Amino acid sequence: MDIQKRILKIAQAAKKAAVDLAALDTNIKNRALRNMSAALSSNIKEILGANQKDVALAGKKGLSASIIDRLSLNDKRVAAMRASLEQVASLPDPVGEVIKETLRPNGLKIRKVRVPIGVIGIIYESRPDVTADCAGLCLKSGNAVILRGGSEALNSNRAIFNTLNNAALESGIPQGCLNMILFSDKSAVDAMLTLDKYIDLIIPRGGEALIKKIAAKSRIPVIKHYKGVCHVYIDSEADLNMAQRIAFNAKVQRPGVCNAMETLLVHKDVAARFLPGMIKQLAEAGVEIRGDELTRRIVRGLKRAQENDWSEEYLGLILSVRVVDSLEEAIRHINKYGSGHSESIVTDDEERARVFFGKVDSACLYLNASTRFTDGYEFGMGAEIGISTDKLHARGPMALEELTTYKYTIYGSGQVRA
Repeated sequence: MDIQKRILKIAQAAKKAAVDLAALDTNIKNRALRNMSAALSSNIKEILGANQKDVALAGKKGLSASIIDRLSLNDKRVAAMRASLEQVASLPDPVGEVIKETLRPNGLKIRKVRVPIGVIGIIYESRPDVTADCAGLCLKSGNAVILRGGSEALNSNRAIFNTLNNAALESGIPQGCLNMILFSDKSAVDAMLTLDKYIDLIIPRGGEALIKKIAAKSRIPVIKHYKGVCHVYIDSEADLNMAQRIAFNAKVQRPGVCNAMETLLVHKDVAARFLPGMIKQLAEAGVEIRGDELTRRIVRGLKRAQENDWSEEYLGLILSVRVVDSLEEAIRHINKYGSGHSESIVTDDEERARVFFGKVDSACLYLNASTRFTDGYEFGMGAEIGISTDKLHARGPMALEELTTYKYTIYGSGQVRA
């Protein structure tokens, strides 16, 4: 059977299963999620063994340290996958929620009701934990899912998916609700993107090149997150000790992810006091600093930032630093060079924070906190299926509610239109 036919068969099965899943009792879904979590624990040896094969192959291929970090699993990351499934099980089921109810003068009762989207295709790179997060969120929100992970994580994804799918089927989830393309032929993605009759939404997770390629080729609506060029702005009214903790965490805690800080902006009134200690701490952690002219006057020996640095998603231990004259200049910089992902202002001035929140055009804005919290699990969503930098239909971390749409149900008693 050729690739197109194989993918079509998977998509048809998912479309059929989605009808039953949309009406499935919440208790069955929650039981399945908890059993899937337990199965990850039971099969952890197999999962980690498969992951070790992927990591070893990635090393032989010379993949970057940031990719290998995203690829790697350990006991802690598997425990986080389990916790995510448990939390999703504990959350309210969005399916069937009445968003709005209106009683018309003619007696018609109109309800706006939350329903699943249908069949969702997830195309992702590197991170095998995405397999569990996406399977759990789609199941709970009543959507059938077709997962397509990267070839670099094929062994890991196969082990995780088989574990989850077997547990789900044993718990009463219909066959075809959870699907994974378990062969590495690159034409599989192109085949998926043509099946708009069967797949309702595509969510890509990976590098900018992958996402642009999918958006250009897809016949199916795509929710995009091109990259995460995140900023932390240190205001003249900031607590500088707190600012240093926040900026260090935003850059160093896990630099290879989309919510890590890529540019640090510092108000000129505090730059001379703040930057020497901040840059020293970052340098000791292995961070390469690329500074503007004022930054390089304050701290000697830094590499000069080029124009392209301000819009670069490094995904590693590199940081651009710029001194700005004002809050307004910081806002202009962020809106010009940012990717609409996550930005933070550190200040004790509530009015400046209000202006920052009002004028910066990004999905997530922070006051006195690290950008590293832009994450579905940290937001109490159980997990995330991705972080959207689009404005329609979802923005920011996407979880259960963002995996639903709505329909109108209208209740009458014989009304006809005059």
